Amino acid sequence: MWPRIGELRALALGTPGPMRTNLNTLVLAGVKTATAGLLTEYAEEGEELEHVGERLVLVDDADALAGVVEVTGVEVVRFADVGWDFARSEGEGDRSIEEWREGHAAYWARVGTPVTDDTEIVCLRFRLVSAGDGGVATGDLST
Repeated sequence: MWPRIGELRALALGTPGPMRTNLNTLVLAGVKTATAGLLTEYAEEGEELEHVGERLVLVDDADALAGVVEVTGVEVVRFADVGWDFARSEGEGDRSIEEWREGHAAYWARVGTPVTDDTEIVCLRFRLVSAGDGGVATGDLST
């Protein structure tokens, strides 16, 4: 299972270190409103897909609260079918869908999960609800 803070699942973007810090900064700035994951990771972790309206805790390298996002869309598509609109919503500066695919394929290969055109990708869209703890106790994050 993925870590929880209070009743909410954690959203840990990228790998710990500079990558996660950068991705979290993009979310907190409102630039990054989507992320892609591998469907196989859900099965391996015994997790269900997120659902629209679900709130997730954006975590930092120490698995501490960095912000809260609310899921606005979830779609599972083949890697080759991820569209430019979604890729652009990831806010990571890719200039084309080809550049997005190259970067994501390289990332997943580096972390030990190479992808093919047929790999199923979870395309998760979200909106920032609060940055940091926003004065909200962890027990109240689902309200």
